[in-house]
Amino acid sequence: MRLSPFTSLDAFRGELRAWLDDHDLTPPAGHDLDAQVAQLARVRGALWQAGWMRYGWPREVGGLGGTGALRAVLGEEVAARGLAEPGIWSMVEVLVPTLIDYAPPPLAAELVPRLLSGEEQWCQGFSEPGSGSDLASLSTRAAPSGDGEDGWTVSGQKVWTSLAQYAARCVLLARTGGPGHAGISAFLVDMDSPGITVRPLRTMHGVDEFAEVFFDDVQVPASRLLGAPGDGWRLAMDLLPYERSTCFWHRIAHLYSRLDRLLADGCEPDADALGGAWLDLHTVRCRSAATQARLAAGSRLGPETSVDKILLAGAEQRLFDTARDLLPGTVELADGPWRTEYLYSRAATIYGGTAEIQRNIVARRLLDLGKE
Repeated sequence: MRLSPFTSLDAFRGELRAWLDDHDLTPPAGHDLDAQVAQLARVRGALWQAGWMRYGWPREVGGLGGTGALRAVLGEEVAARGLAEPGIWSMVEVLVPTLIDYAPPPLAAELVPRLLSGEEQWCQGFSEPGSGSDLASLSTRAAPSGDGEDGWTVSGQKVWTSLAQYAARCVLLARTGGPGHAGISAFLVDMDSPGITVRPLRTMHGVDEFAEVFFDDVQVPASRLLGAPGDGWRLAMDLLPYERSTCFWHRIAHLYSRLDRLLADGCEPDADALGGAWLDLHTVRCRSAATQARLAAGSRLGPETSVDKILLAGAEQRLFDTARDLLPGTVELADGPWRTEYLYSRAATIYGGTAEIQRNIVARRLLDLGKE
């Protein structure tokens, strides 16, 4: 494992590519969700042991230092080679910065390496049946434990929780005070705690990626509070931009690989349609490159990443619309990868904040257009 810093991103990419060429991490056949999660653990484990998974993270949590741009390059190379499903790969980029910023340092030092190394999977308990896009109205409650115990008792329900059935931990938002933002706190909950029930949800593309999670008087130690009581909304606002930064860089690489596959599959030679799909991808890649540069320079991301989300969702849906149009019958009549990915792309304007919510954020917080 190399411990010395790289002189440039190009040097990092070059050595990484050489290592990947020498180590076969190709996914096995029969790539259902169980196999995808197992493959994710396999890839992370190999990259951790070789050191690649540790670059871009601070040494305090087992990293080797360097900027987040190193992680972006790693994710891009993994996605371009199809080594891990990009959606579930991204959970590291969402949850690890949150733990580093809000967990007690000893807790982050103990648990973050388990996620980075593939030893564990984690999930994110935000959305609820009555408060999806309106996160501030969540009703899952955490109350101080009775009988003099030092901790919290959590009761409520979460929904659309990705990979909850595989997760060892959950970054959970719960109400510890009154209504509104100030009454929300965040916790890192062990998913094997008594009182937790997970029920997978089958999506229209045939995968149990999401789940309902029920909390019935679940005991959470005081040491698992992230930040201070009432910091939950601030944590959520810090976390969400990470869903739209480094995560997007490898998602874009994945979509470029699908455009290449569209051409390889002998699609109809429609230059306008193919050019439009390519231009949308190029536009969001340019936008994301600027976001990666700001992140690497130490800037704190904020509402401007909603622009990235809008562009990526539009590019993804246009790409798969183009595939449907230029490969007649492949989506409608064949039960293969194009059908599955086309159906999944319909959610691109919903997950991570709907397109309508993102446009409201741009209007109100970036353009100062007010509430109407």
